[in-house]
Amino acid sequence: MTADPEITLRADARRNRDQIIAAARVIFADEGPEAPMEEIARAAGVGVGTLYRRFPDRDALIRAVAVENFERVLIDARAAAAEKSTAWQALEWLLHHSVELQLSIQLAMLSPRALVILKTDPQIRKHRAELMDLLSDLVRGAQNEGVLRADVAAGDIAMMCAVLMRQIRAKSEDVARMAAERCVGIMLDGLRARPGTPLPGRALTADDLDMLRQQQ
Repeated sequence: MTADPEITLRADARRNRDQIIAAARVIFADEGPEAPMEEIARAAGVGVGTLYRRFPDRDALIRAVAVENFERVLIDARAAAAEKSTAWQALEWLLHHSVELQLSIQLAMLSPRALVILKTDPQIRKHRAELMDLLSDLVRGAQNEGVLRADVAAGDIAMMCAVLMRQIRAKSEDVARMAAERCVGIMLDGLRARPGTPLPGRALTADDLDMLRQQQ
């Protein structure tokens, strides 16, 4: 029995699309979202024509990379919430391992064009809202466990991650990773519930983050 040509064509198209997104993720992380499309096609092992058939312009490719990043983070976040013994452990794991979200944050900072896509695309906004809802649940859970300080919210943690990604730049990947891990360790230590300096103002909310994005 011969394979159905239509099924084979769909499988080939899907494989090409996945290869292009995978290559774009690596190149965007190294060079930024304005990297040459020809370089991405070469790294993906496809022709430039194939790339543009899958993604008609750079915005479409940036969007696809960002959507996949948020989908991966949501999968990881849900798995951590389900598998870790406590909400604090899930929160701690997420802060150390959300590499895909870090790339999306870096994309937004490196390119005004990418920032507009991340702020306005409906699917990305939906994923971001779902992630903030899950993060809020983990924050409340960790606070109920008595481990996380009571005067923070999900918006505070999201903002700390964004600030961290804005600051970490190094020619050495090892140094950048070590610096990021140390900063996360300090952040987690400061988030623990214990006597300390009261925070000014109030806990940041998702609405506060939206207002901050509008100012960028």
